[in-house]
Amino acid sequence: MKLLRCTADAELLCGTAALTTIKSGKPSDLLKEMDEETAKKKIRLVTGYGHASVIEHAYFTFSLEDVSRAMTHQLVRHRIASYTQQSQMYVTYDTVEKYVVPRSIEDNAEARKLFDETLERISKTYKRLLGLGIPKEDARFVLPNAAKTNIIVTMNARELRHFFNLRCCARAQWEIREVAVEMLKQAKKAAPGLFLKAGPNCVELGYCPEGKMKPSECSVSEVKTRFLNL
Repeated sequence: MKLLRCTADAELLCGTAALTTIKSGKPSDLLKEMDEETAKKKIRLVTGYGHASVIEHAYFTFSLEDVSRAMTHQLVRHRIASYTQQSQMYVTYDTVEKYVVPRSIEDNAEARKLFDETLERISKTYKRLLGLGIPKEDARFVLPNAAKTNIIVTMNARELRHFFNLRCCARAQWEIREVAVEMLKQAKKAAPGLFLKAGPNCVELGYCPEGKMKPSECSVSEVKTRFLNL
């Protein structure tokens, strides 16, 4: 997972947007006068009031690599984003290495054997279909959710924070949670002022909003400490 690009001087830009709401000056002039510390303060102040639209002006583009189709199917449910995904019309899935293996299966010898045998049969069937002249766009119908893929995703900072609220949570599926945490690390490194308290909902709220669905082993204080120190 790699952060490919982000808005240049994202914090200065968003800080200027925040200041624009309360100042009579022109945004172009405010941006020239803006410094990093002032930008961070204005972002915290305005977003603290719930006016998160000011951070929509900053965009972040990530490359998610060798992830499963199961993961990307969850990812694209976040609709305020742009996606470009590797096409199965052109990529061939003819070896076991082209599939993601969950750790729960990898750590279980019997399950791993069954998993690999199934994927080998799928790969052989897939190749036979291609050999019979079936186009890739139709042969792919036999491929599983485990099939690896690459996808580029672009989100603005506000949508990213919402994405982190949901997908960094302990209740999120393991693969998308790992991806979300790594995305947060890299986004926070690029623009710490925009992601100061970003993470699962409990980091911002101070309590778990999942109610009875909260994992018994999940400690809000420990989660909060971990994410604030990313």
